[in-house]
Amino acid sequence: MNRRFEPVRGLSGELRPPADKSISHRAALLGAMAGEPVRIERYLHAADTTSTLDAVRALGALVEVNGEDVVVRGAGLREAREPDGPIDVGNAGTLMRLLPGWLAAQEGRSFTLDGDESIRRRPVDRIVAPLEQMGGRLSARAGRFAPLHVHGSRLRAISYELDVASAQVKSCILLAALAADGATTVGEPSRSRDHTERMLLRAGVAIHRHGRHVTVVNADELLLAPLRIPGDPSSAAFLVAAGVLVPRSRLLLRDVGVNWTRTGFLRIVRRMRGIVLGNLEDECGELVALEPTSDLDVAHGALEATVVEPDEVPLAIDELPLVALLGCFAEGETVVRGAQELRVKESDRIAGVVEGLRGLGADIEATPDGFAVRGTGGLRGGRLEARGDHRMAMLGAIAGLASREGVEVIGMEAAAVSYPGFEKDLAELCS
Repeated sequence: MNRRFEPVRGLSGELRPPADKSISHRAALLGAMAGEPVRIERYLHAADTTSTLDAVRALGALVEVNGEDVVVRGAGLREAREPDGPIDVGNAGTLMRLLPGWLAAQEGRSFTLDGDESIRRRPVDRIVAPLEQMGGRLSARAGRFAPLHVHGSRLRAISYELDVASAQVKSCILLAALAADGATTVGEPSRSRDHTERMLLRAGVAIHRHGRHVTVVNADELLLAPLRIPGDPSSAAFLVAAGVLVPRSRLLLRDVGVNWTRTGFLRIVRRMRGIVLGNLEDECGELVALEPTSDLDVAHGALEATVVEPDEVPLAIDELPLVALLGCFAEGETVVRGAQELRVKESDRIAGVVEGLRGLGADIEATPDGFAVRGTGGLRGGRLEARGDHRMAMLGAIAGLASREGVEVIGMEAAAVSYPGFEKDLAELCS
């Protein structure tokens, strides 16, 4: 499905971004592992998160959907049911990487996880390695790709250092640790998003943060109070970029999650002199269970180039393509370093962003671990291929609104993976 996005004279209005995708995934998974029913308010109903609900159903959980709200009656921490066939994760990379942590501890039962063509190209060896150290039995195609076979076994606690900061790999290990013998510690070279840790703390798990390390002690059961999912800062980021780039724009975004491990993009925009007002959470030392929210007031303004260093990347990983787009309009050269993780997302986002924006008139080049873009005052327009990647599709749409001639996005349907109402919301802001 192709869509054309024409330049507009200004955006205005207020809206609430869709519910957070990362937190929705985790809420459904922990609900399935819990000993009592878990009510989830404002669950994200999108392709990826629907795959998670389907997966936990296959594993024995009962799922009730009532509008935006979901109730999950879990199978229990150690009582996942062996399904009749493979679990289809669709295009949900978070599900593919988190779910094996739970399944690896289901002694005597076997599971197979598979997905679409994109998932089959994304490596899973980074979760296989730590789970095998814990005593898990896993096998993957060519040693690193889906389908992934998990044979439940008794797990032992480990201490594990990640080479690259990854919330998904960290979360997989933490979920496995809940049913392992003893206390498991995970270390990262820099901090990544901490939704799993906050939710485990909320569920009564003995979990502690000490610097770059997180330690979790095994648990008998999980008891999770009702959850309300905040607005997704990664989805809101596209609206923020539109408000900053399109002249005469003024937007109010309601109820956006501002957990400090997710606001890296907003801080980068502010550093580029973008106008984004809101109460962002300060960096926390100790773990807290709260997921803070804030309204964001966004307005158009001139931008200055910046450099995004490797330690910032995990806190803005999903929004870095938007940094490239902002760089096209900023004065000077914008550089992103240490972002090699972008090459193993739903698509190779470094290649996709560079080729896509260059086709629209950008002065941009790829580096092994990021990109450099020299601001030229804007973009001409043209055609951009989404490559089946939801964030590339939305990037093309925002580029079209801010361009001189408009942008045709090839494969716009990909946006529904995380933001089903994206085009409708843009239309409201343009009216």
